[in-house]
Amino acid sequence: MKEDNYSRITEVWLTGMGHLQTSRIFLFIFFLMIYMIIVTGNLLIISVITSEHCLHSPMYMFLCSLSLSEVAFTTNLIPNFLHVLWENGAAINLGNCLAQFYLCGSLGATECFLFASMSYDRYLAISRPLHYCSVMSFAFCGKLVLFLWVCAFVSMSITLVMVTQLQFCGPKIIDHYFCDFAPILKLSCSDTYAVEIETFIFTSSVILFTFLFVIGTYICIIITIMKIPSSTGRWKTFSTCSSHLAAVCTYYGTLFSVYVIPTHSFSSTVSKTLSLIYTVVTPMFNPIIYSLRNEHFKSGVQKCLGKCFIRKEGHLLGHFTP
Repeated sequence: MKEDNYSRITEVWLTGMGHLQTSRIFLFIFFLMIYMIIVTGNLLIISVITSEHCLHSPMYMFLCSLSLSEVAFTTNLIPNFLHVLWENGAAINLGNCLAQFYLCGSLGATECFLFASMSYDRYLAISRPLHYCSVMSFAFCGKLVLFLWVCAFVSMSITLVMVTQLQFCGPKIIDHYFCDFAPILKLSCSDTYAVEIETFIFTSSVILFTFLFVIGTYICIIITIMKIPSSTGRWKTFSTCSSHLAAVCTYYGTLFSVYVIPTHSFSSTVSKTLSLIYTVVTPMFNPIIYSLRNEHFKSGVQKCLGKCFIRKEGHLLGHFTP
């Protein structure tokens, strides 16, 4: 049947977690609490790093940028997901659906680039300590972070343009809790071969290149660590990058499962569960594994709380002083 015989659609229906309909109230409260933890934890990281001069270093700039991307990423997805979950499905404008897809892809690519940059930062600090200050200066780090954000959003815009050229004729149902790439393509009555190839090349390149880069840097890091004579020194050095390695393994593991392995390999339920890991679970654990185990950051939090307490105490004294 020709495309002209189809009616164009302007909105779609997100089914959400339809297979868990009986538990949707519990899930709504659960994911609302997780969202609050994600936003609060990452905003705390951003505020502490920006306010404490002792944390103005390349490593913490990358961490601050990662936290900003996590807040934007989850805010793009979870509030609408909570609405879909509460209503047991909800309609969304097709334009808003494509915008959500674009932001999700752009921010996901940004995080991949940031993970790779953070691994390079750890590599220089451990394997090339004499060159660290000259290579990873604060000014260079700021320019690099800006370049990574721009590169991710510009690259993803190519995919967005190709997707918007498609004719969307239905069905209007997306069996997911957000507008992901594969469910959106199922709405199209156009030939999607070109956009599928372009997207596969883009996502595979971003995920594989950054992942292999991280693996390569950590091989060099481990070789350097093994040369340290004392076991205490080896463990202390490895602990400085163990948090980053744990986050990388969780994040890339789910990305490979969802975007590199063919989508027909999993059922809809499994795909949704895997997507929840990198869209909800990983952003929640990042503030914990990166910050709460970091002595410098905990010291920065204590200084911030001390300053807030002093300001509050001074305000109260000024208020009650006759």
